[in-house]
Amino acid sequence: MTEGNEETIDNADEEEKRGFFGRLRSGLAKTRSQLATGVGNLLLGEREIDDGVLEDLETALLLTDVGVDTTQEIMDALAQRVRRQELNNTRALHKALAGLLTQRLEPLVKPLTIGEHHPHVLFFVGVNGVGKTTTIGKLAKQLQAEGKSVMLAAGDTFRAAAVEQLQVWGERNDVPVVAQAQGSDSASVVYDAVESAQARDVDVLLVDTAGRLQDKAQLMDELKKVHRVIKRLDESAPHDVVLVLDGGVGQNALSQVKLFNEAVGLTGLVLTKLDGSAKAGVVFAIAALKEIDVPIYFVGVGESIDDLRPFAAAPFVDALLAEEIAAD
Repeated sequence: MTEGNEETIDNADEEEKRGFFGRLRSGLAKTRSQLATGVGNLLLGEREIDDGVLEDLETALLLTDVGVDTTQEIMDALAQRVRRQELNNTRALHKALAGLLTQRLEPLVKPLTIGEHHPHVLFFVGVNGVGKTTTIGKLAKQLQAEGKSVMLAAGDTFRAAAVEQLQVWGERNDVPVVAQAQGSDSASVVYDAVESAQARDVDVLLVDTAGRLQDKAQLMDELKKVHRVIKRLDESAPHDVVLVLDGGVGQNALSQVKLFNEAVGLTGLVLTKLDGSAKAGVVFAIAALKEIDVPIYFVGVGESIDDLRPFAAAPFVDALLAEEIAAD
């Protein structure tokens, strides 16, 4: 490859990264606006740090669903640095805040790793409307681009059009889909899918599951049943259980993480719909959960396939706290 071609590719990659950052920044606009208002627009000039600035920042963090404990710990750390005169203006406060927030999110950074099992079975769980099926379709395309063979299982047999929606993604990506009619037994569908994927030596099986039955207990019982059934074929399956969360649900996300983890043992999260209405501070509250250690595999900032990206702490915080500048 010539030097000119390498430069063109590098420029294209950089342009594409800036484009994604712009969409992420746009998606976090609501949270960023609340933070900026709460600290008196820190980035619009340097001001001395007084009690009023710190109180406004504390309020802003709480309003963006960062959580009481996390907010208190961040404010205590900032206040100590102010007292030690390490921070003497609002721009320095902004930089310190960015560092603390990034530090909080670093433990959540972990890539989704496809193991040596054939198939590597991934369950996607979550309530209705969070984007499970769309996430599966996007991930299927990405895995194909990495050279992996993929199969989909339409395990959400309860929601109208769920099977059809997954089949559309399968046709779009030229990926086989194991499905039965709406109302069929979900565990039976997933069992057939695992058996078929084993017979075809498929690399990855992505399983869509129900998001809502008559009540939460019934939903969790159904997920547990599917777990039990597929272990008859592969004792180690599922190899990943991924909870998809709507970025706009705020603190309700915490209860979802706890409930699904208790029922089926989560290995990772996907945060979707960071499209302008999300109160993204809940990511920091998730990071603060003492009893649950679950990383965020991906964030979704739009409808296109390229809008599903691996989670990274520093770019997330940068987009959250970015200055309101013209779009790239």
